[in-house]
Amino acid sequence: MPIPMKTIISSQNFLLSLLPICFVWLAFGATTLPPNEVQELQGIAKTLGKKNWDFNVDPCSWENATHANDAFGVEDKVTCNCKVPNDNFCHVEKIILKSQSLQGSLPPQLIRLPYLQEIELSRNYLSGTIPKEWGSSNLTEISLLGNRLTGSIPKELGNLTNLTRLILAFNQFSGNLPPELGNLALIEMLHLNSNNFTGQLPATLERLTTLKEFRISDNQFSGNIPDFIQSWKSLDQLFMQGSGLSGPIPSGISLLNLTDLRISDLNGADSKFPQLDNMKELKQLILRSCNINDTFPQYLEDLSKLQTLDLSYNKLYGQVPRNLQDVVRATYIYLTGNFFTGQVPDWTNDNHSNLDLSYNNFSVENPERPICYEQNTIIGGISYDEDTDPAGPAVYRESKNNWAFSNTGYFMDNDTIPKPLLPPYTTENETRLYMTDTELYKNARISPMSLTYYGFCMENGDYTVKLYFAEIMFTDDNTYSSLGRRLFDVFIQGKRVLKDFNIANEAQGVGKELTRQFPAHVSSNDLEIRFYWAGKGTTYIPYKSVNGPLISAISVEYGGLSSKFYFFNCHLYGII
Repeated sequence: MPIPMKTIISSQNFLLSLLPICFVWLAFGATTLPPNEVQELQGIAKTLGKKNWDFNVDPCSWENATHANDAFGVEDKVTCNCKVPNDNFCHVEKIILKSQSLQGSLPPQLIRLPYLQEIELSRNYLSGTIPKEWGSSNLTEISLLGNRLTGSIPKELGNLTNLTRLILAFNQFSGNLPPELGNLALIEMLHLNSNNFTGQLPATLERLTTLKEFRISDNQFSGNIPDFIQSWKSLDQLFMQGSGLSGPIPSGISLLNLTDLRISDLNGADSKFPQLDNMKELKQLILRSCNINDTFPQYLEDLSKLQTLDLSYNKLYGQVPRNLQDVVRATYIYLTGNFFTGQVPDWTNDNHSNLDLSYNNFSVENPERPICYEQNTIIGGISYDEDTDPAGPAVYRESKNNWAFSNTGYFMDNDTIPKPLLPPYTTENETRLYMTDTELYKNARISPMSLTYYGFCMENGDYTVKLYFAEIMFTDDNTYSSLGRRLFDVFIQGKRVLKDFNIANEAQGVGKELTRQFPAHVSSNDLEIRFYWAGKGTTYIPYKSVNGPLISAISVEYGGLSSKFYFFNCHLYGII
């Protein structure tokens, strides 16, 4: 009996539909992914803008994939679990695509990979929002650091009760934190720094007792630092620099066993020094510009593991302990900008190059003043004063041409910088320069915290200070290296003239020149220009420790004469 034509057509379609599956089996063998997971990976690749996945081979083999053009930090792999009980298939368990500048968006279809546990998309160029569908997944780790992502955190993420890492730092997220984050019962790392989050920290966060790292620096939160942080008994790192929060620092913080505590630039009234005497494991202690009005706490002498002690720009008074160096063995000590009195401790002369006690009220016998040299030989109206000083974590350097500079701070997290800063505390352009006078801008002085320039032996009167900027450390392209944000403050003669200053925003792009001009009155023959990092802006783009002030040139004009300082091939020159 002949087979009806309709059935033949249906049978052919059925056979044709089986062919791709058969080919998948033949290509991948016994360890293949289920065809539906292969199909989902294809959709995920399209959504992310990932164009070089090779679907002619088993996706599980991508785990060991290498690429000839791998750059610093690049990771490109899919990890599979091939040991699911009573299952002959492998299943996608991790998708890791780091530092690839992918230009797509976040794929909602991740939820159709039932065994997926980790999605790592740090340092890309992804835009859009976090899909609320992710709240229905089985994810245990989410890292989206360094993208262009916007919107608020979906409350549905609170359903991920097995989530251990939520890394959303260095994006453009906004809005209040959803109270549902308090449902993340196993969360260990919650990084929300460098976004535009607002509002108070939800009280439900008190339940996050498994937290080990909590970072909310560089946001616009409001309210006080909540007392409930004392409930986070497992906390190891607490970062709240430029968060928008107000003090005081809760006394209950002493119950924590932190190794790294960084709080800076708090709003609010003055407060006493927080009790930290139980933190015997503390290595990094930064309480900078926290409105602390108190004496130097003696118990700091017992924190024997301290590596960094930064109490700068508070209102600490009294005397610095005479034996501070013996009992606090920190490599870096910054007590800058307080009200300490008495004699400068003798031990400060013992070659402690990473100590800064400037801007206090110490009594100094016969203080040295700069000698008012005549200017160097002038050739063609230009006097060159070369400065090849590499600076350092706490330095003060004078020029014989009556100017000086000081730097305070060090780049704390620069262990993975792909190339050294040449020399330290200066940088050279990473991007195309769009100005005519490129020599003026292709190098710049940078600082991780505070950079000050001084003019001495100046005639009293009114001056015009011109500051020359160009953002040269971020790129002008569609890569993650273009996503950095640099913000800092500028003070002239102690008065703040620029707050949260963003060079690239003001210049409408990177690699573009920008000049800011200010009046300055000199009444005691001295001029001071200070650049200060208040905890704002990104710190991990394009790599770690890219933050703080950047200045290309300074000119000071009076009575038709000018003095200009600028960096030229990492040398500082003066033009008179």
